[in-house]
Amino acid sequence: MHFAVTDNWGGHDPAKQYRKNVVEGKREDVSFAELAAAKAAEKSNVSAMSLKDMWQARFPGAYYNVMDTSGIDGSLCGRNDYPWDKYFSNHPDDSVLDWKPSGTEPAMLDPKVQAKIHSTIGKKAIVVPPELEEKMKIDPELARCIMAKAERFIAEQDMMNPNPRKGYLLVLDENGDIAHACVTSEKMSVSSAEFIEACKAREEKHAEYERLNEESILKRKLMEHYTIKA
Repeated sequence: MHFAVTDNWGGHDPAKQYRKNVVEGKREDVSFAELAAAKAAEKSNVSAMSLKDMWQARFPGAYYNVMDTSGIDGSLCGRNDYPWDKYFSNHPDDSVLDWKPSGTEPAMLDPKVQAKIHSTIGKKAIVVPPELEEKMKIDPELARCIMAKAERFIAEQDMMNPNPRKGYLLVLDENGDIAHACVTSEKMSVSSAEFIEACKAREEKHAEYERLNEESILKRKLMEHYTIKA
């Protein structure tokens, strides 16, 4: 499901509804719009919410860290001993960004690997480069686009693996694309560039479809115009 943030509530006060739902024990039915409104109750315009605000309103307790991700070695991200778990914290040590293995890769069922996996279950974290953080301060729309992209990625993974006990780490590049990701579930983790590339391919296919659709509409309007003139 894709959740959108808008400042046009049509007479409905999501913040008030959110508080009412919490009191009545209905928090699980609250939409992201209501969560966002509650988070931004003191703000006059929800569209001014930062990516951090949206991320933590949508996923309470989720981690948001600003770090220079350019030093991450993509060839090592898929290893079972890569320290993905270190990103699930506030202010992780910068040493994780240029991590190098100290020996052979352990098996997925290695107790230490399993301990790392279990430490991330039920958690979400996102890592944002400083350059991107500055871009979003200038362009709030960029933050909303990135949030939508992150939600789509998580929704797609949830569809492929409906097990609710999962952990998500998204590492963004300077343009707001998902450069690296790690999805954990009980006894296993997936941290591969394959589903990142698949996600990008779907985005590109959708963009191409939109472009062709716009061209088709334009051609039809031109044909109607010349038909009327004739």
